[in-house]
Amino acid sequence: MQSKLELVSFKLCPFVQRAVIVLKQKGVDFDITYIDLNDPPEWFKAISPLGQVPILKADGEVLFESAVIQEFVDEITPPSLHPQDPLIKAKHRAWMSFSSEIIFAAHGVVTAKEEGEFEQKQVAVKEKLARLEGVHSGGDYFAGDQLHLIDTTIAPLFMRLDFIKQLCGIDLLLGLPKCKHWSEVLLAMPAVQESVVPDLMEMYRMMIVKMDGILATKLNDG
Repeated sequence: MQSKLELVSFKLCPFVQRAVIVLKQKGVDFDITYIDLNDPPEWFKAISPLGQVPILKADGEVLFESAVIQEFVDEITPPSLHPQDPLIKAKHRAWMSFSSEIIFAAHGVVTAKEEGEFEQKQVAVKEKLARLEGVHSGGDYFAGDQLHLIDTTIAPLFMRLDFIKQLCGIDLLLGLPKCKHWSEVLLAMPAVQESVVPDLMEMYRMMIVKMDGILATKLNDG
C-alpha cells in the first residue's frame, strides 16, 4: 500500500504547485511541508539530492524535479491525465518542458533592472506564449475539452501572470485570446485555487519589491 505522500517546497515555488494541482484534482490525501530556502533545515539538506525544491517523499524514497514528481503522482493515481496515444503524449511532454522556460522568462520580467531589459524580457515572454497560442486547440484546455497534465503544468505560470496584471497593470496575455481563455478556465478550477497558500499574491508583491527592479516601480498603490 502506498504510504502518504509528502511534498517539500517553499511557498512561492511555481513548480511544486504543479504536483499539488494534480493531487488536488485527483482527491489524493497528502502532506506539504514548507521550508525557508534561505535557511533550509538540516534534514532537508540531508535528503534533497540537489538541495532544491520541490522534493517528494514516497515510500521511504525521495523524488526530485517537478516534472518527474508530477508524472509519478499521475501514474500512481489512475486514470492518467496524459493522452493515451504515445505520439500525442510525447508532444504534450515537450510543451510541458517548454512551459518551464516561460516561467523562467516571466521571472526575468520581475528581476529586470533597466527599462530596455524590462521591455526585452516582456517580449521574450510574449513570443514564447505566442508559440503556445499557435498550437492550442482553441477549447477550454490545451487539447480540447479534457484536462491533461499540460494544463496542470501551465496553470502556475498563468497564476503568476495574473498577479503581474493585478499588481502592476501589465497584461502579458494581451493579444493572445486562446491563452487568455485557457488561463481563465484554469484559474477558476478549485484544484488550482486550492494549490497555493491564501496570501500568495501578497507574497508575490513582496518578492517584486525585494527584487527592486523596474516592475517594482509599476506596482499599484495599496
